[in-house]
Amino acid sequence: MASEVLRVTALRKSYAGREVVAGVGFTLEAGECYGLLGPNGAGKTTILRTCLGLTFASAGSVTLLGLPVPAQARAARMRVGVVPQFDNLDPDFTVAENLLVFGRYFGLADRTTQSRIPDLLDFAGLTGKESAKLSTLSGGMKRRLTLARALVNDPDLLLLDEPTTGLDPQARHLIWERLKRLLAAGKTILLTTHFMDEAERLCHRLAILDAGRIIAEGSPRALIAAEIEPQVVEVYGEDAPRWAQSEGKAQARRLELSGETAFCYLQDDAVAALLSHLDRQPQLRRLHRPANLEDVFLKLTGRELRD
Repeated sequence: MASEVLRVTALRKSYAGREVVAGVGFTLEAGECYGLLGPNGAGKTTILRTCLGLTFASAGSVTLLGLPVPAQARAARMRVGVVPQFDNLDPDFTVAENLLVFGRYFGLADRTTQSRIPDLLDFAGLTGKESAKLSTLSGGMKRRLTLARALVNDPDLLLLDEPTTGLDPQARHLIWERLKRLLAAGKTILLTTHFMDEAERLCHRLAILDAGRIIAEGSPRALIAAEIEPQVVEVYGEDAPRWAQSEGKAQARRLELSGETAFCYLQDDAVAALLSHLDRQPQLRRLHRPANLEDVFLKLTGRELRD
């Protein structure tokens, strides 16, 4: 049986009388990627910081790599690599110097870190950039360097807080490929993300949070099967809101209207009839697709904007 890397039990955290984490509990097994998904303010980053002992919980317990947190948080963090939500690389250092100095935080001898730098830069797609200043790197390069830096101590666990936010699709896909490589090598990952396709690609299991609580947990495929109809037809156009109210509701098992798009959720055997109906509505455009994790997320947390 896989060994337990992280256990969070009945975790609570309040700020100024407002509870931002409200009884969260989950476990993380060695070799898996576990995702925390939720709108802004759901408590994801607070949970990560509490797991590292950087934020003290109001109640509950955390055991990280077999050690109690915060009592032995420092010792536990020596075996953890962290990619923060925002890059905090040192702009005064070169690429290699950023890795070298970071290795010292873990008590690594410079010669040990220097011996690891070629492999780390190769992993991050930064070979040949050892002497480059950060000002010459693209946003994607900096993000990959932050990932390489998180691996400098050869950690047992990686905590990634929205690792691909702000990146273009090419950079995002490259980081996904690198993270899959780490999982294949036996690393364990705790991931927060706003990208549902990222969670579907990487996570073995995930929890969806809202208002500091876990409202659903399971594998991406299991959550889609349990929480949402299997087929979706998106109906677009200026006339879509009128159509949704007058005809769409009778055509779909469940319908959600967002702006000028009607999302029709259906069972498999109802798709043909709806598509046939839409063929007779030339003023409308449509997209038929299978349900995905984003549909589940929006059903459970709502479509309203969060700040």
